[in-house]
Amino acid sequence: MADSGELCIIVSHGSEKHKIQIPVQGENDEPTLQDMALVVERVTGVPVSFQKLICKGKSLKEMEQPLSVLGIKNGSKVMLIGKRNSPEEDAELKKLKDLEKSVKQTANKLEEVTKELTGIQKGFLSKSLQVEALNKLDKRIKSTVEQFMKILEEIDALNVPENFNDCKLKRKGLVIKVQGLLAQCDTVEGNIGQEMDKLQSKNLALSE
Repeated sequence: MADSGELCIIVSHGSEKHKIQIPVQGENDEPTLQDMALVVERVTGVPVSFQKLICKGKSLKEMEQPLSVLGIKNGSKVMLIGKRNSPEEDAELKKLKDLEKSVKQTANKLEEVTKELTGIQKGFLSKSLQVEALNKLDKRIKSTVEQFMKILEEIDALNVPENFNDCKLKRKGLVIKVQGLLAQCDTVEGNIGQEMDKLQSKNLALSE
């Protein structure tokens, strides 16, 4: 430990190098990784939640561990991976998180329609009620498709700058997810159509 009551380490972040001093209260009160991460946030502007700290090729994760246990001592070199958060990117991320919630809620509707359709396919509903039930399911799946398309339009309307890597990754992931769910909707819609055709064929056969 440094005699001055501070532990000095060198943190490299990209092309920048920072000399960071972590206060040491006393022999029995060692600074933890959490203490170090907070000082790193203050000096570099990278939020603790976005920090990946590496020392001697090992990723540091246990926030409550004393630094000496993790092998960090005076003069240790630590590498920081992570980017400074900009308020603009935070705002875009929040919009994407809200859209993610909408995707989840709409996906639940798709799941409900799928379950009900499976019930009809397995014969859990009397034949006389199936036509009405299938018509309702058809309307619901079409409405679900509309909701997913609306979400895609909203994602597309977001103006995400090139350097907002987190946002770009999240947006791409969300688009892929919605496209996958739309493909499921197509399958369900097709299956509903098949069940309707079967019923019509049976009814025609019976009327003849």
